[in-house]
Amino acid sequence: MASIFSLVTGKRGPSGFGSATTAEEVTEGIDASNLTVIITGGASGIGAETARVFALRRVHVIIAVRNIEGANNTKKIIIKSNPAARVDIMKLDLSSLKSVRAFADNFLATGLPLNILINNAGVMFCPFQLSVDGFEMQFATNHLGLPFYLILEEYFCHFYLTNLLLENIKRTAKETGIEGRIVNLSSIAHLHTYEGGILFDQIDNKARYNDRKAYGQSKLANILHARELSRRLKEEGANVTVNSVHPGVIMTNLMRHSFPMMKVIQVFTYLLWKNVQQGAATTCYVSLHPSITGVTGKYFDDCNEVKPSILASDEKLAKRLWDFSEKLVKSTE
Repeated sequence: MASIFSLVTGKRGPSGFGSATTAEEVTEGIDASNLTVIITGGASGIGAETARVFALRRVHVIIAVRNIEGANNTKKIIIKSNPAARVDIMKLDLSSLKSVRAFADNFLATGLPLNILINNAGVMFCPFQLSVDGFEMQFATNHLGLPFYLILEEYFCHFYLTNLLLENIKRTAKETGIEGRIVNLSSIAHLHTYEGGILFDQIDNKARYNDRKAYGQSKLANILHARELSRRLKEEGANVTVNSVHPGVIMTNLMRHSFPMMKVIQVFTYLLWKNVQQGAATTCYVSLHPSITGVTGKYFDDCNEVKPSILASDEKLAKRLWDFSEKLVKSTE
């Protein structure tokens, strides 16, 4: 993991960038006018900043969100400062597999290519609840993309969304000769999860639910998903990379379920916090920077590759999670 010294001082790492680097800085000089990106949850926070910077670099940006009104406001702000920006908005509710399927069908029907997929949307430290598909929300949203008890839901939704769009990404890369990139937003919180990493047998057990550990579980799932998908794509020779990133600690709407507590913590740890421009930097770096070409299955923090936890590096755990996720998704179709 990135050192506290580097985080506080903004000291740059091997990439030439560090914790104080902004998204505009890491993409300076890049003309990506031939690329199309989907960003989930791009209506606010680091998702909105990522969308703005991608549009600034002339990428065709598709913002996939539940909050259409918020996304339209973000689009207006982007276009006001950049009239040539190409930004479209599409409905996507990551607490519903049905919505994920509908979004994928609608996007594929446009005939657009897809070069980059950024699985950005998520929830954090929410009370125990189930998604519409009956899954714990954080796991379902952060990983599967189905309705699991609010924290795992994001994982399942993104797992499902990625699978539905994968053939388009691979085909685009093959036809254009431009490497496809998939980026999962994870977190340093993946270090704080349940014993063994994933509660496979008790994923929807309310009695075992702990909001912090459930969030860590979903973020661990994001890294394991990137690792296993990367392995599979390399095995088949696809020109697509998959990496995960920790954006840093930023006060955004993601913390809406624990805002008072996080404000107190922020007072005592203010030197460790990033602004939104800095928070979007690692995502933009891994998505667009030419130095990352061919790099896959890795984890990035402060725009530099770092080692995640032992559990996040466990290939057997990654494969087990993949098989588990596939089974859960199929059970709801």
